[in-house]
Amino acid sequence: MTVLIPINKIYLNLGSKISIPNLSWLEFENILEELGEKRNLRLAYSQQCLEIMSPLPEHERVKILISDLVKIILKVQRKPWEALGSTTFKNKTMEAGIEPDECFYIKNHQAVIGKNRLDLSQDPPPDLAIESDLTSLTEITAYQKLKVPELWVYHQGKLTIYILQEKEYKKSSISLNFPDVKIIEAIPKLIERANLLGSSQALWEFEENVKATQQSP
Repeated sequence: MTVLIPINKIYLNLGSKISIPNLSWLEFENILEELGEKRNLRLAYSQQCLEIMSPLPEHERVKILISDLVKIILKVQRKPWEALGSTTFKNKTMEAGIEPDECFYIKNHQAVIGKNRLDLSQDPPPDLAIESDLTSLTEITAYQKLKVPELWVYHQGKLTIYILQEKEYKKSSISLNFPDVKIIEAIPKLIERANLLGSSQALWEFEENVKATQQSP
């Protein structure tokens, strides 16, 4: 006997995920509508596979710290930006959708000012997406299909930078958006300091270091 459960009735324990294969684009959009926007679950869709994830509390803490770090760099370097958090990005033509932990429009910030909904078949993708504890091939392929030029993945105390080159991600030691900041070293150190001294103190220290670096000849 087959038991059908409405998608909005499915409960996931914190830190768990489920995969739904062989899902059409229309079915994916119907699930997005059924779940609504006010939810703790995050979705990724690519190659007709949907993943639904329930982040852990520490996952949220790390993503906020990394997002704050990015904002400090942008502020010190006086670069304009638009931060869109975990907005749902999708492209019907590419049949891909993703909800990043955090994302930033930097180079293309003017293109999204005042917009509450984005369609990547018409709008540019974010210049930078951030994921904490990303381990899914579905998520990586979704970012590739949506042509997000730079992706940061923090996992088990290590940061990996992916740069989009010829439709595929390549690991890089240098950030495309912040080539003069040692991002790979800075983020693990920030999180370590936050665990030791608290988030505010760690972020103050980081800001002072960035300012000192910018002022040095």
